[in-house]
Amino acid sequence: MKYSLSEAASATGKNKTTIQRAIKNGKISASKGDSGSYEIDPSELHRVFPAVAAESVAQHAQSNDAQHAPNTSINSDLARILELEKELAVANERANGLEAQKDQMADTISDLRKRLDSSEGRITALLADNRPRRSLLSRLLNR
Repeated sequence: MKYSLSEAASATGKNKTTIQRAIKNGKISASKGDSGSYEIDPSELHRVFPAVAAESVAQHAQSNDAQHAPNTSINSDLARILELEKELAVANERANGLEAQKDQMADTISDLRKRLDSSEGRITALLADNRPRRSLLSRLLNR
């Protein structure tokens, strides 16, 4: 696709008159279209005048990046802070749950110790049964 005179001017950052003068002086070859306007091959134009659009877009992107870099960094930092606050809240909830579970287990252990102590007393009493024992023969006769 060939450039018109105004397209060539905007592609190079030059005035239309500068491009037209270069064509008239023979620095750039161009043909005239059916409507009488210049048709300039992009490779012919950029042989003499470097493309500025790409450079200005790159410079604009760099300046935007430089302007947005602090904002991006701040936004990134804020997002990280929010993420860490969420993680801290979850960790606190988990710690509270574990603390409650620990208290419940301590109560269970205390109850089991009381039961064990009372069971030991009954077992000791059963083992130390001092009732007189009757012989098998006397038990059979008393029936």
